[in-house]
Amino acid sequence: MHVRHLQVADFRSWERADLDLEPGPSVLVGRNGQGKTNLVEAVGYVATLSSHRVAADAPLVRHGAQRAIVRLAVVNDDRELTVELEITPGKANRARVNRGAVGRPRDVLGILRTVLFAPEDLALVRGDPGERRRFLDDLLVQRAPRYAGVRADYDKVLRQRNALLKSAAANRRARRADPEALSTLDVWDGHLAAHGAQLLAARLDLVAALRPRVAEAYAGVAPESAPARIAYRAGVGLPSGYGDDVPADLAVVSDALLTAMAERRDAELERGVSLVGPHRDELELALGDLPAKGYASHGESWSFALALRLGSYELLRAEGSEPVLILDDVFAELDRARRERLAETALAAEQVIVTAAVAEDVPEELDGARYRVADGEVQRVR
Repeated sequence: MHVRHLQVADFRSWERADLDLEPGPSVLVGRNGQGKTNLVEAVGYVATLSSHRVAADAPLVRHGAQRAIVRLAVVNDDRELTVELEITPGKANRARVNRGAVGRPRDVLGILRTVLFAPEDLALVRGDPGERRRFLDDLLVQRAPRYAGVRADYDKVLRQRNALLKSAAANRRARRADPEALSTLDVWDGHLAAHGAQLLAARLDLVAALRPRVAEAYAGVAPESAPARIAYRAGVGLPSGYGDDVPADLAVVSDALLTAMAERRDAELERGVSLVGPHRDELELALGDLPAKGYASHGESWSFALALRLGSYELLRAEGSEPVLILDDVFAELDRARRERLAETALAAEQVIVTAAVAEDVPEELDGARYRVADGEVQRVR
């Protein structure tokens, strides 16, 4: 799998950019603020329908423009598809494949798969649990695009259940009886358990598949460090072995969610918010017996973030079409050993896109197509 052509219009700082790409390494070099990260962000957006830098779409549209366009030509097994996304803040985005409209933007998921490693990934180790949940869900969607719908359905149910809990909490504080709200809450408990079980079970299976690959990648980039471990911590009681050797069963997970909601009903009504579900879970990262967050050094944190991405790359590669590897301005942050380990993996990729402020930061092994990004233009220089 590789991207043959990238075109953007009114995306971030770019009024317009056209870029022909090819398999193998492609290096975009330019000073900070020239827009090279914006270009790889556009590629990643087509693969995941999200940005690795911001949570909302509005910042993706160039100031003063009404919408942004991202168009990619993607080659997979000698078949080429053109994907176009129209991003309009405040409105539903639109998507086309080979110039034909598709029903929903998420219908393009799976056409392109990417693994993107960027300075922002340090938050996977040092940030709050939401960063790690997002990492899992984005990888889950790349692994099986149908989970974009599962996640969207769960988020919708969660918002509606939270609205009902907020209303019920207000009535409780005002000492107003509202048996209808409590009856309706039982219905939403069932919806949340059904959709939440799908998401939670998929995360458990994903972590089980990812765990050995992350451990191996970390040992490769930080052999002197304690071994890296990842584990999924669900906020509900599950049988021993779930997330390890036992594949998750939807009925068991759904029952566990319903039981936990019943146990925490009073607390939820008191606080007016859902306290049970995969939105409260955590991906635990540890070095030896200590949690990585708060104990890992700066170098160890970088190594763990890199291992999460390299593990993701190896997992996707083993299960289907090889993803495009994107390395956004990271070589300057890594020492020699980590650069060499990352370059070794990158060389094995069908396509790797690298950005750097200084050409000398990029290992010589990745000497391929070179592009200069400056003054609102991107030009191939060799």
